[in-house]
Amino acid sequence: MDIETSPVVAHAWRLFKTSIAVNQIMEHPRTICLAATFLGERKVHFYSEFEHGPEEMFRQAHSLLSEADVVMHYNGDGFDLPRLNSEFLIAGLGPPAPYQSIDLLKVMRKHFGFPSNKLAYITDRLGLEGKVQHEGHGLWIKCMAGDPKAWARMRRYNVRDVRLLEDLYEKVRPWIKNHPHHGLYTGDPDCCPNCGGVDLRREGYALTSMGRFQRYQCRSCGTWSRSGRREFGVGNTQTK
Repeated sequence: MDIETSPVVAHAWRLFKTSIAVNQIMEHPRTICLAATFLGERKVHFYSEFEHGPEEMFRQAHSLLSEADVVMHYNGDGFDLPRLNSEFLIAGLGPPAPYQSIDLLKVMRKHFGFPSNKLAYITDRLGLEGKVQHEGHGLWIKCMAGDPKAWARMRRYNVRDVRLLEDLYEKVRPWIKNHPHHGLYTGDPDCCPNCGGVDLRREGYALTSMGRFQRYQCRSCGTWSRSGRREFGVGNTQTK
């Protein structure tokens, strides 16, 4: 899932080294559109205030989140999801059904050392399709003014970002340590936790402070995992 928002419109006395008081806000920021898809589906759901109106847009966003077991995004933990929760609260909607979260920005920051973690930079370095090019801030101004052509570009931009998230996810999936185990949904406890594959290669052992577990690597996606069954363990010993 990915959302786009409008900027804060406010009166300001200067351009640099300034602060904006609440009573200087002329127009509060709002979510203007969102795009989402279920992994593996061709269809990307898109809703906007221009095409559907705010009420329908937030109702659909609430429904999509409630249907999902896991929501994947880029900086969604810090931005998209809290912003949507604020919109739900304003709209009089309760919390969506509980879901788990995978923030690919956190994955990039934790495991890699790229000079920039912007989605445009990362996807370019990995040879992925790339983001839709547009005129920048002017696109948002035109959309807020109700320009149909600008909204068509905004839709392409938003939808492409969701497709990019899918492609990036496929690249970094073996690195995601907190990935919900696919076996919870397939009923197979011995599948790859990250992709659900069953072609697992035995690769040594994983050792904890008290036990030894068979270690595996998925031949499909490369994820490392271990058996949930301890093969050997030691306990605390006492001496007299």
